[in-house]
Amino acid sequence: MRARAAREQDVNQPVQINEIEAARERLGEVRRQVSRVYVGPVEPIDQLLACLLAGGHVLLEGVPGVAKTTLVKAFAAVLGCSVRRIQFTPDLLPADITGTYVLSPRDGTFSLRPGPVFANVVLADEINRAPAKTQSALLEAMQERQVTIEGDRFELPNPFFVLATQNPIDLEGTYPLPEAQIDRFLVRVPMDYPSASEEVAMLKAHGVSAPEPGVVLSPEDVLRLQSVAARVHVEDDLYDYAVGLTAFTRRHPKVVLGASPRASLGLLRVAKAQAVLAGRPYVSPDDLSRSAAAVLAHRLVLLPELEGDTRARDAVIQDALNKVGYRRAVRPV
Repeated sequence: MRARAAREQDVNQPVQINEIEAARERLGEVRRQVSRVYVGPVEPIDQLLACLLAGGHVLLEGVPGVAKTTLVKAFAAVLGCSVRRIQFTPDLLPADITGTYVLSPRDGTFSLRPGPVFANVVLADEINRAPAKTQSALLEAMQERQVTIEGDRFELPNPFFVLATQNPIDLEGTYPLPEAQIDRFLVRVPMDYPSASEEVAMLKAHGVSAPEPGVVLSPEDVLRLQSVAARVHVEDDLYDYAVGLTAFTRRHPKVVLGASPRASLGLLRVAKAQAVLAGRPYVSPDDLSRSAAAVLAHRLVLLPELEGDTRARDAVIQDALNKVGYRRAVRPV
C-alpha cells in the first residue's frame, strides 16, 4: 500500500530531467541485452520499449522464422518479471488461458488452478492460430487487468503485458483477430526479413550456442519507468493534434471504422514514451507523427475490397500525417 501511495503521489509531480536521463540509461541497457539475442533492425526493440513505458500490449506480425518469438522471449527475460507462454492452437480452450476450479479428491473442495495469464508478461505465440472464442479469453485481462472465473474476479499482477505474435492471415490455419481484441493492442510491430548483413550476424551469434540476455530490470523498476513516462509534459496544442489524426481516419473514404478514442489515448501514451527514449521531458509533434502508424493502422477497418491490405492501412495514416497540420497556438503574453 505504501509503494502504491508513493506512485500515486509521483504522478502529480512534474518529471525531472535527471529522471529522464536515468530512465534512458536503463532502457539503453535493456536494448543492448535484447540485441545480444535478437539480431535485426532496432525499430522493433524500440517499439517494445515504448510499449513498456506506456504500459500497453504488443502485437508482432510477420511470416514464420523472422524471430518474432525470439524477440519477445529475450525482451521478457530482460525485464526480470514472471513470464508465462501460451502456444495458441485450434483446440486451445478459454480455460487453458485463464485457469479453472479443480476438485480435490482428498477433501472434496474446489480450488483455483490459475492459468498462464497470471504473470507479469504473457507470451501469446501465434495468437491467430486459435478461433475467436479462445482469443477473446484475453480481452478482459488485456483491458481490465483482471479475469473472471466461474463468477469470481481475480486481479492480475502489476505490471501486466501481453506480447503476442501472429502470422499473416492469408497463411493456412490462421484466423483474423476480432476488431475488439485488435483495439486492445497498443501497437502493432511489423517484422520483415533481415538484411543480408543482419542475417550473417545472426548466423555468427547463434552458430555455436544461443546467447542469453542478462536481467536488467525488476517489476518495481518497470513501474517506476512507467511513472516517469506518465509525467512527461504535453502542450495543449498536441492534444488537438493527436485528436486531429485519429478523427481524420474516421472520415477517410477508404475506412469503414476509424480509430477509436482508445486509440487517441494510446497515441498520446506512446508519444510520451518516445519522448523518454529521446531524453526529453516533453512531447514534440514528431513523437506523435512517429508513433501514428504503429498505434493507429492496425485498428482501422477498411472497405471490403481493401481488408487485409496492410499497405492500404499505412497509406491512410500517411494521408492523415500529410493533411492534418500541427500549429502552435498563439498565447497571450
